Amino acid sequence: MIASARPVFVRRLPLAFVLALTLVLGSAGCAKCGGGGDATGSTAGADVPPLGAGFTDTFDRATLGPDWETKDPSAYRIVDGELHVKRAHNRPLWLRRSLPHDVKIELSCTPLTPDIDAKIELFGDGQRAESDEDVARDAQYTASGYVLIFGGWRGQISTIVRQAEHQWQRERGVPTRRDFRATPGKTYRWVVTRKGGHIDWEIDGQPFLSLDDPSPLGGPGHDRFAFDGWEAEQACDDVTIQPL
Repeated sequence: MIASARPVFVRRLPLAFVLALTLVLGSAGCAKCGGGGDATGSTAGADVPPLGAGFTDTFDRATLGPDWETKDPSAYRIVDGELHVKRAHNRPLWLRRSLPHDVKIELSCTPLTPDIDAKIELFGDGQRAESDEDVARDAQYTASGYVLIFGGWRGQISTIVRQAEHQWQRERGVPTRRDFRATPGKTYRWVVTRKGGHIDWEIDGQPFLSLDDPSPLGGPGHDRFAFDGWEAEQACDDVTIQPL
């Protein structure tokens, strides 16, 4: 309203000032639009290669290497040939590959604490991460993709949600299980497939949860895979991702 009422004043502003003001306002807006995202200090989201014929990682090395990126390297480390995730606080470890729409993901997951709380993210943006402020106030995080949560909320809830981690509390029909209790120290083999709008999650060869999304996430901005977590520690290994 101010700009239309006094157009002469706006046109007389120095160009350098206008450009600087635009950058400041744009940055402020982006910081708020992510639903808990933190857009600072990361190269995540830069051009990444396509998945191609597939990807495999057995973590038989000392460091994460160039295939992975995160805003919190302290939360992810390789120990005895396994990826350990601890106190990730919704700062995902993104794979630097873009996923095709239909894909199959296999991995081994070993919860290492009674709280269990292991999770991965599919078809995210490669950038979203919870801010320090939101972690401190324990805000309800909104991811950029689908989140598969295994034994969340102190081992009690397993679910597949679209972006909002607490979706299962607010909406009917969200795939959720309360009957399964994972065992700390036991290794579980996950197989996750996505075809069209259907996501199927199997554990140790048995159906676990599935989700049907009539408007599935996909394409640029929704084409990345990540490990994630909150406080609990888990060991992950033997990741295989194949196009379908």
